[in-house]
Amino acid sequence: MPSSAFTQANSAAAATQDHQTEPVWDHLKVAIAASSGFQSWKLEQQQRRSLEQNSIDKQVCEYLRETLSTLAY
Repeated sequence: MPSSAFTQANSAAAATQDHQTEPVWDHLKVAIAASSGFQSWKLEQQQRRSLEQNSIDKQVCEYLRETLSTLAY
């Protein structure tokens, strides 16, 4: 079982990593949302079903999940 100091150090490292990657994700998310592939996907989703007012974060994640699963075939 990890010691309390080890657990705290891991938590601090994870928080630092999340803080460092957040700006990268924000820029990547905006770039993906502006791409023609995402725009086509979004239009298709709106025609098939309502996007339920999902945030751009959730929309981009869903787009990436579907795109990557298609590429895996």
